[in-house]
Amino acid sequence: MAAAPAAEGAPAAPAGSNSSAESLDRLYPAVGSSKPPRKRTTSQCKSEPPLLRTSKRTIYTAGRPPWYNEHGTQSKEAFVIGLGGGSASGKTTVATMIIEALDVPWVVLLSMDSFYKVLTKQQQEQAASNDFNFDHPDAFDFDLIIATLKKLKQGKSVKIPIYDFTTHSRKKEWKTLYGANVIIFEGIMAFADKELLKLLDLKIFVDTDSDIRLVRRLRRDISERGRDIEGVIKQYNKFVKPAFDQYIQPTMRLADIVVPRGSGNTVAIDLIVQHVHSQLEERELSVRAALASAHQCHPLPQTLSVLKSTPQVRGMHTIIRNKETSRDEFIFYSKRLMRLLIEHALSFLPFQSCTVQTPQGQDYEGRTYSGKQITGVSILRAGETMEPALRAVCKDVRIGTILIQTNCNTGEPELHYLRLPKDISEDHVILMDCTVSTGAAAMMAVRVLLDHDVPEDKIFLLSLLMAEMGVHSVAYAFPRVKIITTAVDKKVNDLFRIIPGIGNFGDRYFGTDAPPDWSDDEDALST
Repeated sequence: MAAAPAAEGAPAAPAGSNSSAESLDRLYPAVGSSKPPRKRTTSQCKSEPPLLRTSKRTIYTAGRPPWYNEHGTQSKEAFVIGLGGGSASGKTTVATMIIEALDVPWVVLLSMDSFYKVLTKQQQEQAASNDFNFDHPDAFDFDLIIATLKKLKQGKSVKIPIYDFTTHSRKKEWKTLYGANVIIFEGIMAFADKELLKLLDLKIFVDTDSDIRLVRRLRRDISERGRDIEGVIKQYNKFVKPAFDQYIQPTMRLADIVVPRGSGNTVAIDLIVQHVHSQLEERELSVRAALASAHQCHPLPQTLSVLKSTPQVRGMHTIIRNKETSRDEFIFYSKRLMRLLIEHALSFLPFQSCTVQTPQGQDYEGRTYSGKQITGVSILRAGETMEPALRAVCKDVRIGTILIQTNCNTGEPELHYLRLPKDISEDHVILMDCTVSTGAAAMMAVRVLLDHDVPEDKIFLLSLLMAEMGVHSVAYAFPRVKIITTAVDKKVNDLFRIIPGIGNFGDRYFGTDAPPDWSDDEDALST
């Protein structure tokens, strides 16, 4: 792939000397025929929490969009941008500028600096005296980098090591990073491995003058990493500069785009952003269109359990569906239905036989819950109305919350807030949402629970009312999730409202006004 100038006709660097080329044989393949660059995905892994920061908004990325079709398979991969260049060339600054200019949700930045290998005691001593080469390919854990990027590109969560540059060691704690639409992977050896190159959709090389890089490195290592000027210069002359000449500069020829002068080249960055936008538009998939096809010509799944429609249940549905019902009555009968729904759901939990002794001294063969803990997770806002009913029948139940909102431009649900109890992976989780129309919000909530290692067959999705579309969408994506409701309506109209439906549950319960374009899923997506 021939390197293309990003702006001002800056050519790619020529290949290195024969000795340099020999040292690179195992690191990257020979350059083949040129082909157009492809779009990328970005992820963030610095010391700050995984957030997307743009000029317009800050979006939590703890979770992922519903990139899964009705069969539970991934509908689109993340777009990965590889950002290479010498030490202190401005890679992180360029990455930040790209993220700011892209202004799209679900972008994260993953730094190669997090993946330095764990040093031996002897290597630690060498590092303390500036005699260890951190600018050699062998200093990085490429196996972990590749495994991490593969999972991120597939939309899965990963654990990222945290590296302490003052002690030259990994910290004990790791941080969790989640999938995104765009992942930016930056590092000095970003193009120095054959398998790693295969994961990069777009390769950008930041080309900055060596004097500028030295000045920046001096400033950074002295102010941020506690080094002295003599040690920094020694390390630069002994390791950094030779490594750049031998391992880094030759990889410029592998880049799709070369950015001369780094962050100062706004023309190049604008061109990159335009290209990424065009690639994202080509990959765009209508999540709701995929969901809409999920329910066609399929019987209701076996994982669905509908509360028996007794005259009492039918009567309560008549009251809460009636548009003339007062708010007080709506709340009262909704709470009654919630209590019945939760008690019905508890019958699906695992129980085991046990023997107790009655006050009369007689044995009684009974049943007891065989799980470790029950945790309720409400999808805000409407889902939290089910919490009192759960607390009333489950003593000492733990509660978590998830806030999901619909992006008004894309129509896709986005995760904005998450609070889950610790060790939730060992619990049976009751996921609560009052109405489910397309299932988009419920699917994202299930995906978040799976990211926190909750087994799929330990998740129970509870809703007062569901549309067939939402039932099929959740069931096909997550076939081991138990779906429990009091009623299923057949239709969803063009605005994704359940027909005949119940109205906007959150607004009727809380006494607020519904926006003109609400859908039933947006009961859970409101603030």
